[in-house]
Amino acid sequence: MARGLRATLESIRARDPAARSLAEILFLYPGLRALAFHRIAHSFWLAGLTFLARFVAEIGRWLSGIEIHPGAKIGARLFIDHGTGVVIGETAIIGDDVTLYHGVTLGGVAVDNATGRRHPILQDKVIVGAGAQVLGAITVGIGARVGANAVVVKDVPPGVTVVGIPAQIAMPRAATAGNFVPYGSPCDDLPDPTSRAICGLLNEVEALRKRVAELENERAVPKWPNERPAKVSSGS
Repeated sequence: MARGLRATLESIRARDPAARSLAEILFLYPGLRALAFHRIAHSFWLAGLTFLARFVAEIGRWLSGIEIHPGAKIGARLFIDHGTGVVIGETAIIGDDVTLYHGVTLGGVAVDNATGRRHPILQDKVIVGAGAQVLGAITVGIGARVGANAVVVKDVPPGVTVVGIPAQIAMPRAATAGNFVPYGSPCDDLPDPTSRAICGLLNEVEALRKRVAELENERAVPKWPNERPAKVSSGS
């Protein structure tokens, strides 16, 4: 248990440049406090003591501002940075080395009949940015990033960054692998993928307009000395 706690503290210090010591993380970080209460509440939940589990979870929420249902399954070295307003639902499953920022919701919608779940699965090393909403019985793949304020309602492939409402892929694995990026933001200054697609369409339309103008000019120039220039319709 002591080794596991130290590994958690070290992993948080590696992901948070504001952390100055392991003692500061241990006593002052609300995410670690919420996680400690969840471990106790989850053990009661598994033992069938559901009321006691919810009571312990409620105490943890009062002391941390983070609401974790005692039925949620959480792996090793979870880091909830800042933490206020984080909500993790009953059937959520979180892998190892996951990072969540404040305002994140792992929320439930309709029950998936195949699995009985209504909350998402976050696989290992997922980063979810501040204010993001991950909703339903979906899976966010290993190493994926969810940008701040994104709304994710369908599966996210491993190793990509998704942004926007609804969330869409903004960056492939090759460009994101290997570095920890706070808040799940893209590595460079990429806009929302919908805006990028619209800009691409506008650029294509402008290129087509130029090409049409070139073709009209070629048609208007006479090829032979006695040939009259072709009349170009003003409405074309």
